[in-house]
Amino acid sequence: MSSLVTLPVLLPILGSALTVLAGRSARVQRVIGVVVLTAVSAVAVALLAVADRSGPVVAEMGGWPAPVGIVLVADRLSALLLLISTLVTLAVLVYAIDQRIADYGREAASTTFHPVFLLLSAGVSLAYLTGDLFNLFVAFEIMLAASYVLITRRTNASRIRSGMTYVTVSLTSSLLFLTMIALIYGATGTVNMADLAGRIGELPTGLQTVLGLLTLVVFGIKAAIVPLHFWLPDSYPDAPAPVTALFAGLLTKVGIYALLRTQTLIFPDDRPSVVLLVLAGLTMIVGALGALAQDDLNRLLSFLLVSHIGFMLFGLAVFDAAAVAGTALYIVHHITVQATLFLVSGLITRRTGTVSIEAMGGLARMSPWLAVLFAVPALTLAGIPPTSGFVAKLALLQAGAGAGAAATLAAGVLIVASLLTVYAMARVWVRVFWGAVRPPLPDPDPTDELVVGTARTAKPMYVATGALVGVSIAIAVAAGPLSAITARAGHDLLDRGPYRTAVLDVEPLR
Repeated sequence: MSSLVTLPVLLPILGSALTVLAGRSARVQRVIGVVVLTAVSAVAVALLAVADRSGPVVAEMGGWPAPVGIVLVADRLSALLLLISTLVTLAVLVYAIDQRIADYGREAASTTFHPVFLLLSAGVSLAYLTGDLFNLFVAFEIMLAASYVLITRRTNASRIRSGMTYVTVSLTSSLLFLTMIALIYGATGTVNMADLAGRIGELPTGLQTVLGLLTLVVFGIKAAIVPLHFWLPDSYPDAPAPVTALFAGLLTKVGIYALLRTQTLIFPDDRPSVVLLVLAGLTMIVGALGALAQDDLNRLLSFLLVSHIGFMLFGLAVFDAAAVAGTALYIVHHITVQATLFLVSGLITRRTGTVSIEAMGGLARMSPWLAVLFAVPALTLAGIPPTSGFVAKLALLQAGAGAGAAATLAAGVLIVASLLTVYAMARVWVRVFWGAVRPPLPDPDPTDELVVGTARTAKPMYVATGALVGVSIAIAVAAGPLSAITARAGHDLLDRGPYRTAVLDVEPLR
C-alpha cells in the first residue's frame, strides 16, 4: 500500500509531461487530464479506506527512513482532503474543457492550460501528503508557479496587475517560509514534522513561541487570514471562472491544512489560543462586511471566502478533538461549495456579460437551472439546515460553546458572520435572479479568456457544476459517517501518537 501514496503526486506530473508531448491534439490533452484525475480520485479512496482502518500509510522515498529521508504520509485527514480536492479538480477540469470547446471550437489546442493544470494538482497532492517542512515548501512553490501561469493566460492589463499582487505576496511568504525552515532546522537539526513533534518541546519557551508565530504568519498569508488577506480579493476575481474556482476551492484550504498540521503536530497547546480566537473573529467579520460592500459578484464571493477561513481557524483556536474535527469537516464542505459558487458565477457572467450585481436581473426566468445551481450552494454556504454547511457549523459551535469565555464569544461572532453571509447571499439572489430581465451586455474584451454576454454555454458546463452541487448534497446526506471519520482524524491530530509511530516507529509522546 505504501506505493499508492506516491501516485497522487506522480500521476499528475507524468500526465502534465504527456500533455506537453500531445500539445497539438486538444482531444488527447483532454483525455489525459480526465483519466489522470479520475485515477488519482480512485487512489485517494483507497488511501482513505486503508488509513481509516489501519492507520497512516507511509512511503519512504529511495528507501531512506525518516527523519533522514523524504517520506509521504497519508493519514485520515490528508487522505480525506486529497479525495475531495481531486473530485473538485476533476469537475473544474470538465467545466474548463467544455468552456474552451464552446468558445474556441472542439479542435482548439492548448499547449499550456492542461500541463499547468495537472502540475497544480500535483502540488496540492504533495502539500497534503508530505511529511516534512521543506517538501511542503516545494509543494507551495509548485502551486505558485502553476497558478501564476493560469491567472495570467491570454492576459490583459487588469489581470497582469492582479497577478503581480498575487505573485509579490506569494514570493514574500515564500521567503518567510524559507526563513522559518532555516530557523527550525538550525534549532532542532531536522525538518521532518514527526521528528519535530518530539524536538520542539526541548527548545526554550521563548524560541518555541517565536517559531510558532512565524509559522502562523507564513501559513496565515497562504490561507488569507485577516490582516494578511488583502491580496486575495484583488487577485482572484479577474481570473477565468475555472481558475478562480480552483484557487478558491483549494489553495487557501491548503494553507489552512498546513496550519492545522503544524499547530497540532509541532506546536500543540493544551488550551484555547486567545491569539487565534481573535484572528478568527476578525477574519469572520472583516470578510463578511467586505462582501456586503461589493457590487462585483466575484469580489463578493472572494470576501466571503476570507470570512469562512475564519470559521476554520476558530476550530483550530479552540484546540480540542471535537473542534479540530469540526474544522476538518468544514474544510471538506467549503472546498466543494466555494468552488461551485465560482463556477456558477462564471455561468452567470456568460449569460449577463457583466459581474456587476446591480446590472443583472431576471435570471430565474431566463435560466431556471442556473437559479437552482446557485441556490443550493448559496444555502449551503449560509449554513441553512439541513445542508453540509449547517452540519459543519453546528460541529464548530458545539465544540466552542464549552471551551471558555473567549471561545464562547468567538462562537457568537461566528453566528453573526453566518447571518451576514445569509444576507449577502439573499442580496445576490434578489438582485440577480429576481426582477426584470435585462439584456446581456457585450463582451468588453473579446481577446481575453473570459467570453461573456453569450448564451453559448455548453451543457457539460452545467453538468460539471451540478456534479459539485451533488457532492455537496452527498456530504450532507453522509454527514454521520463523514463526521465519524473527521472525529477520528481530530483525535489523531491531537494525540500525535499514530502519526509519529507510523513515520518514525517510535513510542508515542507522553
